[in-house]
Amino acid sequence: MTDLALEIERFDPVWDRIVSEAKSVLDVEPLLGAMIHSSILHHSSLDQAIAYRISLKLASAEMPEQMLREVTDQAYLEGQIGLQSRADLVANLERDPACHRLIQPILYFKGFHAVQAYRVSHWLWNKGRKDLSYFFQSRISEVFGIDIHPAAVIGHGIMIDHAHSIVIGETAVVGNNVSMLHSVTLGGTGKQDDNRHPKIGDGVMIGAGAKVLGNIKVGHCSRIAAGSVVLHEIPPGKTVAGVPAKIVGTAGCDQPSIMMDQFVRAT
Repeated sequence: MTDLALEIERFDPVWDRIVSEAKSVLDVEPLLGAMIHSSILHHSSLDQAIAYRISLKLASAEMPEQMLREVTDQAYLEGQIGLQSRADLVANLERDPACHRLIQPILYFKGFHAVQAYRVSHWLWNKGRKDLSYFFQSRISEVFGIDIHPAAVIGHGIMIDHAHSIVIGETAVVGNNVSMLHSVTLGGTGKQDDNRHPKIGDGVMIGAGAKVLGNIKVGHCSRIAAGSVVLHEIPPGKTVAGVPAKIVGTAGCDQPSIMMDQFVRAT
């Protein structure tokens, strides 16, 4: 664990807030007591709570929860996943109007769960444990309906809203503070086995059902309208729409992934 991660664990106002929210849930809905205790109150840090939640969700007859927990705990101890998870958690709270508490993504949002599970699979991939990383990919797809190749590179502050039928290919790169909605595909255009997937810049918002295909760049702080099929490079700060997608104006703001404004205005 890094020095910064150790300092966060010693003094973590985010975790303190989550514990407070968990206790409030118990006051209102005691029937959720077992889940609240096992998922939040039995743990001493956010990293431990998320590792437990991932393991619980992905467990199967082939790989029981305890074995998965050993892997996820190790990933959080050795990597930067804890810091990335915090950024993802805050991104969900800030950008999703249906998210009112930090505890919600941890307990209920499969987009958050899938991204955190992907982060463990990516750590395994970089450690050379590719078969286990493929197992994680398979279980993430089965449980959450999201298929992220463990070799894909995804930054921090990621928010996937509704999180259904997401596909992110092997050589895809997703920058920091990116937001995407359901049914987004970051895919290839053929059977070539080289660098074949999109490179998404920082602060990009990708609308529901959008397809970005091929080894193309999507510039920082751009917007892709819902249902668009993007086949060519997008300059920074632009809005594209249509099939095939064309530039229809500017992004309309400095941080489209944070504003989450999906209304396309020609400018």
